[in-house]
Amino acid sequence: MVRERRLSYGSQQPTAPLMRDRINLRRRVPAAIGLLVSLLLFLAAWELLVLVRGYPPFVLPAPSLVLSRLIAELQGGTLLHHARLTLGAAAGGFALALGVSLVLGYALAHLPWLERIVAPQLAATQAVPVVAVAPLIILWVGTGTEARVLVAALVTFFPILSATIAALRAVPRELLEMARISGATYLQLLRHVELPLALPGIFVGVKAGLALATTGAVVGEFVGGRDGLGALINIARGLFDTPLMFAALVVLAAITLVLYLAAVVLERALVRWEY
Repeated sequence: MVRERRLSYGSQQPTAPLMRDRINLRRRVPAAIGLLVSLLLFLAAWELLVLVRGYPPFVLPAPSLVLSRLIAELQGGTLLHHARLTLGAAAGGFALALGVSLVLGYALAHLPWLERIVAPQLAATQAVPVVAVAPLIILWVGTGTEARVLVAALVTFFPILSATIAALRAVPRELLEMARISGATYLQLLRHVELPLALPGIFVGVKAGLALATTGAVVGEFVGGRDGLGALINIARGLFDTPLMFAALVVLAAITLVLYLAAVVLERALVRWEY
């Protein structure tokens, strides 16, 4: 009996969440290795192309030159200063767009008559490129941080709004009716039924918005800013300093990646049942 019990204890299978984590890990490791290998091959091909064709640095700098310039500018503090300003403008624009889009998205998802009035106007605003609107915003607000925050919010707003409306409308009506019959208030419906079920869909827009927030901030800096990565790229372009332009683009890509990964981590913490 004791031996059989020990065998049965030793043959217990891992729990479902543990098995799921192992499967996810096995899938992610080859994907990460493949991404790293493809990146190294791309950089090697780039370096070889510059070496064979003999491109001057102001036309196409080699990755080794871009890396050395990136390290030098980071040590000097120039890139960190401009990156901090761009990150602040992107975060401010995203926060503003998130607050407005969540409130407006909830209203549009529950009030069809309001959607019929507002939706065509919102769609019309998306037909105008943000590059065309940015000079007007800078003319009205100025070249300070407020203009860059507004441009970043304009770029970020619509993806989060669309995802919020779609996610709230995807909540099963039967669950809402059952909750209302049980005496739930609108606040309780939002907190215990709608928000938990709509969070995965909302995070689709949040992740897309975070990726676009840095784009909006850079557009604002590029059009009328005196600092930030967009302004630095504009200055480097005027000086034909292409290695500095590439270094700024690398930092910008790193900021966007960090913001996206932060959204993924937050999503996994709030929407645990999806993973």
